[in-house]
Amino acid sequence: MAKEKGRNVIASNRKARHDYTILDTYEAGVALVGTEVKSLREGKASLVDAFATIDDGEVWLRGLNIAEYGRGSWTNHAPLRKRKLLMHRREIDNLIGKIRDGNLTLVPLSLYFNDGKVKVELALARGKQAHDKRHDIARRTAQREVERELGRRVKGM
Repeated sequence: MAKEKGRNVIASNRKARHDYTILDTYEAGVALVGTEVKSLREGKASLVDAFATIDDGEVWLRGLNIAEYGRGSWTNHAPLRKRKLLMHRREIDNLIGKIRDGNLTLVPLSLYFNDGKVKVELALARGKQAHDKRHDIARRTAQREVERELGRRVKGM
């Protein structure tokens, strides 16, 4: 059986980019049990309420919902259990320092297979206020209008 190559996205957290300002991103492996991997291969995961914490020098992903495997038996996993993230020690120490300094948090942006291994893209993020969100929406709308006008001028309208 051939190994799969490349990056196959399982789930993404689109709301995270709306609610947070992304400062830096990290890639981490996820420690899973067998039925979790089988369920992920079927695409049954949700990152909606997920977040990461650092406890005793280890990074844990909480709130990640991986649905139970349909053909699993008593070996099935708990859908909302906390899962350990696999990162290098210096990355974890770097994150501990940054999180301790300011009001920053770790938010998962996407969950994907990379060459057959489950990875999560973590973002070091700062929460946005309501006025920041409105400012971003206004800037996107203005940029869209500029692009439309340039397109009209190119077409000669």
